[in-house]
Amino acid sequence: MAETRKGLILINTGAGKGKTTAAMGTALRAVGNGMRVLMLQFLKGSWHYGELEAARAFGDRFVMRQMGRGFVKIGGAETDPEDIRLVESAWEEARQAILSGEWDLVVLDEINYAISYGMLDPALVVETLKARPEMVHVILTGRNAHPSLIEIADTVTEMGNYPLDTRRLMCEDDLA
Repeated sequence: MAETRKGLILINTGAGKGKTTAAMGTALRAVGNGMRVLMLQFLKGSWHYGELEAARAFGDRFVMRQMGRGFVKIGGAETDPEDIRLVESAWEEARQAILSGEWDLVVLDEINYAISYGMLDPALVVETLKARPEMVHVILTGRNAHPSLIEIADTVTEMGNYPLDTRRLMCEDDLA
């Protein structure tokens, strides 16, 4: 049986922690395998994040760009037009990067938030993902992944905050 290889669409979503961290782990693995990685952070802005320094250590094999101003107002507050403009600009850069084939993996960090806040049309993202070069991988992170993205994804991982059930843990006595 012949092996079919293609770029994957991966989504890290859910209310739990670790969505960006999981994407970073996959990105580091990709760099270790000789791939070029671009990570665009849709909402993160001028704050200093440790992952920025880590990515810089890889030179042009792992490029990370903060495309926003930081946290955006939601829940009753009207979205600042400047934040919408920044998301639109980030999306245009992401779209070009995905379609260029220059990058093996493109991470769209926090894009799910931008979509769920109504700052970006999910149909534009779906259209680009379907048109990407065959071997380009894309990871989308953030809570509330849009159903149209979930539908075309190869893998969706939902991070959760689940209580640990100590009754189900095995100890050495259980293994004897």
